[in-house]
Amino acid sequence: MHFMLKRTRYLYLNSLALNMTTLQTGKMIKSLITTTYILFLAFLPSVLFAQLYVDSIIDQTFKNTLSLHKELVSIPNLPENSELMLENINWVAQQYGKLDFNTTLLPSSTLPILLAEKNYNPNYKTVLFYFHIDGQPVNPDSWNQQDPFIPVLKEKDLNGEWQILDWNKLDGTINDEWRIFARAAADDKAPIIMLLSALKIIKAQNNYPKFNIKIIFDPEEEYGSDALLSTLDKYKELYASNYFIVMDGPAHDSNKPTLTFGCRGIATCTITTFGANLPQQSGHFGNYVPNPVFSLANLLSSMKDEHGRVLIKDYYKGVEIDAATDKLLKSVPFDSIEFNNKLGIYTSEKVGRNYQESIQYPSLNIRQIGTSWTGEKLKTVIPEYATASIDVRLVPETDGKTQLQKMKKHIEQEGNYVIDRDPTDEERRTYPKIVSFNTYRAVNSFRTDPNSDFGKKMRMQLAENFGFDPVVVRIMGGTVPIVPLIDKLQVPTIIVPMVNMDNNQHSPNENIRIGNMRQGIKICLAILNNKL
Repeated sequence: MHFMLKRTRYLYLNSLALNMTTLQTGKMIKSLITTTYILFLAFLPSVLFAQLYVDSIIDQTFKNTLSLHKELVSIPNLPENSELMLENINWVAQQYGKLDFNTTLLPSSTLPILLAEKNYNPNYKTVLFYFHIDGQPVNPDSWNQQDPFIPVLKEKDLNGEWQILDWNKLDGTINDEWRIFARAAADDKAPIIMLLSALKIIKAQNNYPKFNIKIIFDPEEEYGSDALLSTLDKYKELYASNYFIVMDGPAHDSNKPTLTFGCRGIATCTITTFGANLPQQSGHFGNYVPNPVFSLANLLSSMKDEHGRVLIKDYYKGVEIDAATDKLLKSVPFDSIEFNNKLGIYTSEKVGRNYQESIQYPSLNIRQIGTSWTGEKLKTVIPEYATASIDVRLVPETDGKTQLQKMKKHIEQEGNYVIDRDPTDEERRTYPKIVSFNTYRAVNSFRTDPNSDFGKKMRMQLAENFGFDPVVVRIMGGTVPIVPLIDKLQVPTIIVPMVNMDNNQHSPNENIRIGNMRQGIKICLAILNNKL
């Protein structure tokens, strides 16, 4: 099959070259070549013919797509500037209005939620799409361009350095390896433009999707989605659908079409140990006043072994990797040597046998350790307390509150008196080991069965449109703040990530690869043609 596709592509490209030649060599040759080309198309596999046709349609409008992307990305999108955020929201609303979508601004606790809707057939099922319009804060001094909100087109030179291109380059052949650099160029404005472009293509062909569409545009995802989450009860019926597609995040690093069927949740807590009631000079009191940093270190060391496996009782309870799951996890392309070299680590922890398996389990991460002194210069003191800030990534088998309770019980079993505040003088005199344990709001995980009816249809549709199976990720390691919306909807949910993995998400020099824009439109067209 691989040889046949390569051979067919060779013939197709040569036929196009011949057609160009006929413009100069006369009608007889042109007629002969046209006849040959028609016969050639007749023998093309139907799937391949459809792929070539779709690629051609995308190319015809691709320059305009990139121009729209440039226009949207040029509008700064930091939620603290409500005026500019409304400009972003109105821009998107106008574009979808041109496609005959009904657009509504739904009041929230802060910025309004944009909801776009279009019913194509009352007998169709409804798919709810999700995007976010906001972006992460920027430090302009860290960017390799004058303004992070003025998009710059670049390509790599022979030395691997990114060089600026004139936007007029889009008038010629557009190279898939070029990139557009700007804040939110990838996360999440690129997917907004991808679906918009796909809908425009369908409308221009007098066609329509095989389901009704609702689209949520979140103005505060990078800041916790507080606006959207404040509307869940009030607008539950407006958000109601049969299926939910989240278009956010990077695709697999192979850049193959990717379907992600879940994400881990997150629970956070702090653990604080105590020494004297005030910082003490280490010269006078070293060897006498206990240092709480060592108490904290000993406690944290009791929670994990040297291979990274959590030692807290029943921490992994309920998580099982059966044969079918193991096969699915191993189907994701992975090279441990290359992966570890990119990370700069000698070896991984041993929670799972590979990366995909490792994220099927709840994690325990110490994200920061601090003491009472936070100044620039060091002081020779024994601090009065030491604090560890911890995050726990959750999987569907583990509830956030339950996991933190397991941790608290472990701390107690290590001989500590556990409270949720600073100790009183009486408690300091009474208990040899005191720990303050504080928990915060948890967001649980979600997972949709890849072999569910929705999962199978999505996988099959992408396979038919691309000629190979998409990468199927059972659950991704990160957390999306809209899991409460997923819980409220109670419908099958799939994340469709489309931007390049190396897009510098949330970091300086964020970028979108041009080839991912092109492929993303094709993914959206495949989804829109899915008969759900």
